[in-house]
Amino acid sequence: MKFSLNRELLLKPLLLVSGAVERKSTLPILGNVLFDVSGQSLTLTATDLELEMVAYATIDNQGEDGKLTIPAKKLLDICKSLPDGSMITFDTANDDTVIISSGRSKYSLSILPADDFPNIEQWQGDVEFKLCKSELLRLIESTHFSMANQDVRYYLNGMSIETEGNEIRSVATDGHRLAICKIPINSLQLPNRQVIVPRKGILEIIRLLDPVEEEVQVYLGSNHIRIIDNEFSFTSKLVDGRFPDYRRVLPRNGDKVLTTDNNHLRQVLSRASILSNEKFRGVRLNFSNSELKITANNPEQEQAEEVLEVDFPYDEVEIGFNVNYVLDVLNAIKDDSVKFTLADANSSVVIEGETSSEATYVVMPMRL
Repeated sequence: MKFSLNRELLLKPLLLVSGAVERKSTLPILGNVLFDVSGQSLTLTATDLELEMVAYATIDNQGEDGKLTIPAKKLLDICKSLPDGSMITFDTANDDTVIISSGRSKYSLSILPADDFPNIEQWQGDVEFKLCKSELLRLIESTHFSMANQDVRYYLNGMSIETEGNEIRSVATDGHRLAICKIPINSLQLPNRQVIVPRKGILEIIRLLDPVEEEVQVYLGSNHIRIIDNEFSFTSKLVDGRFPDYRRVLPRNGDKVLTTDNNHLRQVLSRASILSNEKFRGVRLNFSNSELKITANNPEQEQAEEVLEVDFPYDEVEIGFNVNYVLDVLNAIKDDSVKFTLADANSSVVIEGETSSEATYVVMPMRL
């Protein structure tokens, strides 16, 4: 095998697939990228057995078609360090090395047999639809921060993606907070379906997508989700488990509503959080008729106090929160004003943008 291509034409697909390369695997081949040469086209594949990434490039093929696997990190580092516009030539001298040359630079890398490279099994998507990249990104970015991280309830270490009629939903919860985003697409009519995409897959999708008006094809299968773009194909295994019925925990008894400026509240909470307990991150919110008082203290007996002028024509309420949870929500809401709906000190609060009803957030109170 012998083929050449421009550095830039290789670097982009190599960066795309590198997110799926396994870094700490006991299987050495999972640290490699599979190169599949067919005519003038090159297909790059990387997998960690949970995710699979495929990307494409056009090459100048000067030999036979074939396959080889090359160490991903070393190849990426070599490509990054070569000058812009370099032509890179790959030549398999024998079965266990590939010679990579560019100008007067030459590198010899060990390769592993392409036949040993694992393929995710063939499967059929039983639900498929097209979605704008910007909408899919918005759907995931609005809720991903509420996913659990290494929770023993493994089904929480991911995001529920749901289809129903003309609506696509994303739901994430770690047991202390809940985030729901709904995007209606009038041109779709989808069956009722719920899948749980693992945390690593969700973070990889965020890395891959740009907020542009190009469409991607989404396939949901019984064990996999696949997203296909003209530049890449991304596949992730699904979490085998049952996502909790989040509709049952949505507070329905909130009779007090506070609307305030999102940016101002975010700044005030960020300042107060500096003196909160580093472990529990608790802040106390005192709602009264004309002001919202925010206080935080820590074991060193230090205290922060901030006051916001608000309109709250109800009985006074004092409620404690993990400040990080509230700040995550305020950062995700793009509206200028946010709306808090609450009942009492022991009930969860619902936070939404004042004008958009696309995303809903529930944060449980904490005892301080």
